[in-house]
Amino acid sequence: MTSGAQPLTIGRGIRAVADRFPDKSAIHCGDDTLSYAELMDRAARAAAMLAEDYGVGPGDRVALIAPNCLEYLEIIIAVSDLGAMTAALSPKLSSTELNGILKDCAPRLVIYAQDIARADIGLGCPSLSFDAYIAAIEATAPSPVKDIAVETEPFVLHYTSGTTGAPKGVMVPHRSRVLSFLGMASEYGCYGPDDHFLAIAPLCHGAGLAFALASLYTGGTVTLEADFDPSRLVHMLGDKAITGLFCVPTHFQRIFELPESDLAALKQHKLKALISNAAPLLQADKEKVIDLFGEGILFECYGATESGIVTNLRPHQHLAKADCVGSPFVATQVKLLNEDGSPTPVGEVGELFSRSPYLFSGYWQRDEDTKEAWREDWVSVGDLARCDEDGCYYILGRKNDMILSGGINVYPKMIEDILLTLDGVEEVAVVGLPDPKWGQIVHAEIVMRGDTSPTSEEVIAFCRNDLSAYAVPKSVSFANHLPRNSGGKVLKRAIREEALSKRG
Repeated sequence: MTSGAQPLTIGRGIRAVADRFPDKSAIHCGDDTLSYAELMDRAARAAAMLAEDYGVGPGDRVALIAPNCLEYLEIIIAVSDLGAMTAALSPKLSSTELNGILKDCAPRLVIYAQDIARADIGLGCPSLSFDAYIAAIEATAPSPVKDIAVETEPFVLHYTSGTTGAPKGVMVPHRSRVLSFLGMASEYGCYGPDDHFLAIAPLCHGAGLAFALASLYTGGTVTLEADFDPSRLVHMLGDKAITGLFCVPTHFQRIFELPESDLAALKQHKLKALISNAAPLLQADKEKVIDLFGEGILFECYGATESGIVTNLRPHQHLAKADCVGSPFVATQVKLLNEDGSPTPVGEVGELFSRSPYLFSGYWQRDEDTKEAWREDWVSVGDLARCDEDGCYYILGRKNDMILSGGINVYPKMIEDILLTLDGVEEVAVVGLPDPKWGQIVHAEIVMRGDTSPTSEEVIAFCRNDLSAYAVPKSVSFANHLPRNSGGKVLKRAIREEALSKRG
């Protein structure tokens, strides 16, 4: 006797949409479009080709190195239907970085966009260019999809950004992401058969892929952009009935630089939800976004590839809850713990743990790292936070970024928030540098706007007005921009290394 419950897998859900809306547009990319029937036909051909020609099956990895493109999501679906997982790798990684990750995940096959081929990438396994891939699936007859994918097994392998160390492969199960899609549909109101989502974030990143796949799983249409062009974004929001958009803070910064005529045209959008994630959105920038796009649509969510969405700040809270990331997401519980495992009182800082249906399976071949991330059935990625009396959370940075100076905990975000109030400061990142007397000292790297050019001494004097002596930066450097990864996260490790090299 069977229960009748059907597995929650990526392919099953999208095939159900194709049965319901076969002729409906599923994906737009440039001048090309795939209907749901065409998408599932191509995915079935791809699965047959991968299984027959390359032996791809349960537990295997297929590395995909490409920008956003029409083929990307069909490959994800095809690989997942075979019970394998796609290692979604950024085409912006250096050859050294790609080699390291390919060695780590040992894929059965590498599929790559034409311009990604580099002589110094030692793949060490079969590889397939997009041209060859397209020819292969067109020569393959689609066969019925075998229901071999297991909902609790991973369908994608996302590598962490490596902002604090070597990248780790995060295994994400079908079930976790499918349930997060349904939670997103409930919370954001832009995922359904009448919705059109614009995907400008890279699909190789956890959030970029999740926000795009959610549109397909819930029967909407998704438009993929390979490169972000803020002027084109304004045009598309005005000409198309785009109802959902996900941006990282660096996208907003480029939008802010547009001419006034373009910015005024943003008011013509038809967005139901504008979602920000991946890095904290500064309070001043939140207010700019609301002024440009209007009230009632901006959401800021906090989460990680390991945990999915953890908290969400809803539109009516942005001006009332400064620098806040909101309250727990649908079906999510959050708690803050001290180092001894005891609960952190309201208003005090602790390590943030969450549990939900959206959690990852573990890190690829890193049992110790996986064990460290879990505390019973709660997961942490090492972020520090505090919670107010209303149950809303405020992220203060990574535990690994916390500075211990003279035996006192110093939270970089607190200092960064103060420095951002100094006239002319565009961006700032605070890191700890080793010091023989204090253990660590505070170092700030600052990006100024316009012609403003304070001295290091003036910056330090400014901080003394609002910070305790132990939190005042002992050194300051200036840069044209902060180093970031392709997901918009600041690479504090690079800032720390640069500061140490200059110090000698």
